[in-house]
Amino acid sequence: MRSALFIFLLTVSVTGTLYADNCTATAHDSRPNIILIMSDDMGYSDIGCYGGEIDTPNLNRLASNGLRFTQFYNTGRCCPTRACLLTGVYPHQAGVGHMMNDRGYDGYRGDLNKQTMTIAEVLKNSGYATYMSGKWHVTKHTANDGPKFNWPQQRGFDKFYGTIHGAGSFYDPNSLTRGNEWVSPYNDPKYQPDTYYYTNAISDNATMFINEHYQQEPEKPFFMYVAYTAAHWPMHALPQDIAKYKGKYDAGYGAIRKARYERMKKMGLIKPEWKLSPQAWEWGHIEEEEWEVRCMEVYAAMIDRMDQGIGRIVRTLEQQGQLDNTLILFFQDNGGCAEGLGRKPRNNLKTRPEEPTLAAMKPSDFQTDMIPEQTRDGYPTVLGPGVLPGPDGTYIAYGEGWANVSNTPFRMYKHYVHEGGISTPLIAYWPKQIKRHGEFEDTPSHLIDLMATCVDVAKADYPKTFHGETIKPMEGRSLVPAFHGREVEREAIYWEHEGNRAIRVGDWKLVARGKNGPWELYNIAEDRSEMNDLANTHPDRTAQMEAMWQKWAERANVLPLDPRPEATFKKNKKKFKLSQGDDLNRENAPYIEKRGFQVSADVELTGNNGVIIAQGGSSSGWSLYLNEGILNFAIRRGGKLHQISSSQKLTPQKGTVSVNLEKEGYAQLSFNSDLLAEGQTGLVTSMPQDGIQVGSDQKGAVGNYETPYLLEGNVLHAEVIIEK
Repeated sequence: MRSALFIFLLTVSVTGTLYADNCTATAHDSRPNIILIMSDDMGYSDIGCYGGEIDTPNLNRLASNGLRFTQFYNTGRCCPTRACLLTGVYPHQAGVGHMMNDRGYDGYRGDLNKQTMTIAEVLKNSGYATYMSGKWHVTKHTANDGPKFNWPQQRGFDKFYGTIHGAGSFYDPNSLTRGNEWVSPYNDPKYQPDTYYYTNAISDNATMFINEHYQQEPEKPFFMYVAYTAAHWPMHALPQDIAKYKGKYDAGYGAIRKARYERMKKMGLIKPEWKLSPQAWEWGHIEEEEWEVRCMEVYAAMIDRMDQGIGRIVRTLEQQGQLDNTLILFFQDNGGCAEGLGRKPRNNLKTRPEEPTLAAMKPSDFQTDMIPEQTRDGYPTVLGPGVLPGPDGTYIAYGEGWANVSNTPFRMYKHYVHEGGISTPLIAYWPKQIKRHGEFEDTPSHLIDLMATCVDVAKADYPKTFHGETIKPMEGRSLVPAFHGREVEREAIYWEHEGNRAIRVGDWKLVARGKNGPWELYNIAEDRSEMNDLANTHPDRTAQMEAMWQKWAERANVLPLDPRPEATFKKNKKKFKLSQGDDLNRENAPYIEKRGFQVSADVELTGNNGVIIAQGGSSSGWSLYLNEGILNFAIRRGGKLHQISSSQKLTPQKGTVSVNLEKEGYAQLSFNSDLLAEGQTGLVTSMPQDGIQVGSDQKGAVGNYETPYLLEGNVLHAEVIIEK
């Protein structure tokens, strides 16, 4: 008896709490796998099972054997959506109220904060294996030699393949990463297909992770997040996929849009009384119609290729005998995108040259630009209607006319919180549990619900604290009741992005465009196209919902609304005297844009690490810091680190550290007048978003360290002198 008890206690101490209903995985863990699949910059009506003419047989199969939610919502933009999806709170609460830039307020830091947990962190703690393939885009720290505390493997994922940044070439993505290190499509030891195409790579690595899982940890369930960049600009697609849609869009915007509208009504997806919102562009009144047609052909081909990859993921689950016990959710990050990027020529280059004009890139070279300057073989990237989109070396968005089609029948686009900006399909497929095959589910729901749904399905615990931080409670509701036709109760759903704001309570939606735009009120059940504003007809309801939105905005770190401070720099101030603990904001910091400067700091070092002075962050700035006794002067320009370092270590002592950065970009680093290092670092070419700190780097990290990287010692006195 004593021996049996000892073995039991030893087992618990080694493996953790034994699995009952919601604990750690065991050898007999029968909880379902969970796969979240998200596409990028697509409209409500693009895929076949939501009324589109694009061929999506694999998504259609999931829909016909599962549920289609008709009133599922995103946040209207890529970064906030990803932050919201991953954490189960509204994006401002996660620190990503806008994009990957710090606007000076906790709701707008441009980085997932530590007061939230990702789905991967929660499920990993509950015994799940966790994998991600695709686009991350929830940190401003994208550089390979920069901080990585908010990269996927530091936020709960066991394995990661994809891009840290948000957009780029499908043939040569920037910030392409395996695990924690950048790779190029041509030096990745695990994946080098004959033709590299990012959508294929995302699908193939997802299937690779599934197969590896059943080789390495078959006793565990897994959670996987598959984040495609299709069909975000640029319009890049493989020739065989483009050929499939040749001639499909020759009739133009209006005809395609009307056909979708009629098909959606016939399907029962939308009500006959919902009007078709106004046409954005009129066919026959635009230039370059052939080019416009090609844009949509390529867009459709991108979605088609993504669907093919989803089919491979599903077949891999079938081959592993796991399809019945896997919950698959498919959705989109925002509505169709009306942005005009790449629709005009750049650098007066209107056609692709016949021969390469630039040096070819090596396999080990990384692509660092969102819009590449060139292809790998040396052709310059061409923008505008001079060449047809699709192949490598082009960079074009499909434009407002087609975005209006994608969002049929709704108003507005990505960025906005009218229905066209925030409405997404949600396909829920789970053969073991969802028995309502091919049905529509009208429950209003939101991305915040996916964390709650995953926690519910996985029987996981959602912690109140994690790594010493108090974790914000989930904002969403589990959608499991809706899977079975039961009600999901909630007070309201809220939105804000760039001053565009909305609240939905039951069938009523209050919405405004821009922070100074008037509130509009719609009955979504009767008028989801938002064509009949009832704000003046129902002033009491309008006032009540506005008050609810305001209370939420105050609670959820939304205010101040759309902060974009106008900077007034001290461009004429030449000398700045500083000391330990000083923290000057951007406007009061030295104006270093395209200027040389000198730094002198009297220090008392008690250890070998820490920041002496830093100005800026992971995109732009400079830092003087110690790392294991090595003295470094770093310049960050366009996210890329340029640095000189001492060859010998400094011991703890008193002394004077100095830097001379000449206006030509040549830097000299000294200690007690002894030259320790010199070299070309270049200048800081744009005024950093972050200010200057002494003895630490409190915000974005300039150098190769994690913030705040406190100095082991003291800065007694420091001076920065700017060259004019």
